Amino acid sequence: MSETAGEVGRFRSGFLVGIVLLVIQFLLGMAVNLFVTVPKEHPGSNPQEYFSGVAQSVTWAILHGPPLLVLHAIVGLALAITGFGVVYRAVKLRRRGIIWASSTGAVAILGAGLNGGSFLNYHEDFSSMLMASFFAIAVIAYAAGLYVSGTEST
Repeated sequence: MSETAGEVGRFRSGFLVGIVLLVIQFLLGMAVNLFVTVPKEHPGSNPQEYFSGVAQSVTWAILHGPPLLVLHAIVGLALAITGFGVVYRAVKLRRRGIIWASSTGAVAILGAGLNGGSFLNYHEDFSSMLMASFFAIAVIAYAAGLYVSGTEST
């Protein structure tokens, strides 16, 4: 089956949506950093087991957190869904460069999200630095994906 320009165009829109969501998420994260005080004690804080603590912390953030934190957590989940959706579509197109770019972006989004959960769990500033670093990796991967998907031959 040969791919049409429309299929590649629709695929490229996934990278663009990802970049837009990443920028929105970054701005929301900066607003949370500047204007929200996350309580040191909430469901999920200081867990003995990391992943269940992240799940509890993110659930608390969405259901009971301050409005900016709620938005930040919801956009983060939307980013994760979008990121892995782009990977799925890339695999269906069977183009190595876009599979690499989309996979790198999705893993970076996951890394940023897990460090967001880590910040909620333990309140370590280093988690914020890792979130920002993974954000940058995801943006670069998606920008590279836009470029490669426009130039790579089948």
